[in-house]
Amino acid sequence: MFQQHAALFLYAVSPVHMGAGQAIGVIDNPIQRERHTGHPCFAGSGIKGALRHNFEAIGGDPKLIAPLFGPESNSGELHAGAISFGDAQLVALPVRSLKGGYVYATCPQALARAQRLLTLSGAAASWPALTVEPGHCLLANPTLLSGDKLHLEAFEYTAKVSQQLPALSADLAARALPADPAYAFFADKLKTDLVVLSDTDFGYFAEHAMLVEPHVRIDADTGTAAEGGLFYTENLPPESLLIAPLMASQTRTSRKKDEKEGWENDAKEVLIKLTNLITAKPLLQLGGDATTGRGLVLAKVVEG
Repeated sequence: MFQQHAALFLYAVSPVHMGAGQAIGVIDNPIQRERHTGHPCFAGSGIKGALRHNFEAIGGDPKLIAPLFGPESNSGELHAGAISFGDAQLVALPVRSLKGGYVYATCPQALARAQRLLTLSGAAASWPALTVEPGHCLLANPTLLSGDKLHLEAFEYTAKVSQQLPALSADLAARALPADPAYAFFADKLKTDLVVLSDTDFGYFAEHAMLVEPHVRIDADTGTAAEGGLFYTENLPPESLLIAPLMASQTRTSRKKDEKEGWENDAKEVLIKLTNLITAKPLLQLGGDATTGRGLVLAKVVEG
């Protein structure tokens, strides 16, 4: 049973490929998606594995890896780790805009799910319930408009300036991004350029606004493209924002009491250790294609 709960925001600063492992469409290497919404997601096991792999790189004590994440399968020990991550769900997605370069698109469903997760984590958010019809949108920044219309990609939406949205977007930006001058531009843009679409319209972008890259496998002998070597890889675009549950329990061990090494901690201490590490070095690498700069995300823990 987990005694401590928090929320983990993940903000992509590069394309991220968390592979689904199977393909049934034209994309050879698709990303992970939720079955019921079709939104991109990050499996909790992938987040935990990536953090375990990079634990020493972000300043973690290697002696804490087994207590926090669980022992290696061939270590001879058998006990659960003290840290658990849930699946990360989509909060906002960058969508190309006629004005302002891009906006952070979201929808009532995505905001409600993020608000629910924050509440369950003890960091309740007082966000208003929003309703948007298909073909319409709510925004806080009227400079994004052409008349009363907002143009995203090839689509036109009838826009309404919301008086409730600025407080919501400011609160979201403060929670999701580190309070550091290096990230001030993006925090300010998230405050001003958050756009709420209908669940249906947002679902379209969540499916079709991904970054799809062609790759060619080169024949080592000829130096040209190998036959059948063309394949397509899908990535979540940079500036995407997700949120995941983070849970902690007291550390466990399979050793007898008189053989323990003094690293036993209660759940609160476990969460503090991990939060301090992520706060000091928030840049993590998730998913595949790390050698091509993919998978860089900013992580921020929000506690109650």
